[in-house]
Amino acid sequence: MQIKIRRSYAILEVRNEEAGRPAAPPLRRVAAIAVVENPYAGRYVEDLRPMIEASVALGREMAALALAAFGPHAVQSYGKGGVVGVAGEQEHANALLTTAFANPIRDAIGGGDAWISSFTKKGAPGTLIDIPMNHTGDVYVRSHYDGMSVVVPDAPMPDEIAVIFCIANRGRINARVGGLTHDEVAARAKK
Repeated sequence: MQIKIRRSYAILEVRNEEAGRPAAPPLRRVAAIAVVENPYAGRYVEDLRPMIEASVALGREMAALALAAFGPHAVQSYGKGGVVGVAGEQEHANALLTTAFANPIRDAIGGGDAWISSFTKKGAPGTLIDIPMNHTGDVYVRSHYDGMSVVVPDAPMPDEIAVIFCIANRGRINARVGGLTHDEVAARAKK
């Protein structure tokens, strides 16, 4: 199976301050979105392995899209999600978001030992989805518990899936709830 991409988007958000305090560095978030044809729309298919296997190539394409929009910045957090058009099943988005899909993205960003937060749902074009994000090296880095809200005005159509991968260059602006830090995880990784 080959996943057919009908449309793709990259959304870049840059936050320079919050609560009157400058962000150093600014918080950069990117959402890479691929609107793909759902080969199983309108019917039940027991074995989703062909879709899972095909998601590897999709992961490579989405990594390239995300990094092109992100620029030269290091990725510190990530998250993934999907909205399935009403003729499909929520499980179809989950089949496209497994480790098979994520590993090419991990490779492209230079690693990522932590699991990747994800969320999927069914919806019509313009359905809002909040993509949860966490630190790439350790899920216990509280400063990186974040997310990105994404709306694709013309997707997903009933026979489509909007597949979304988000990345960020840092944790939340003004994060101060304690816990493990990015610097501690980076130092541990160097050992």
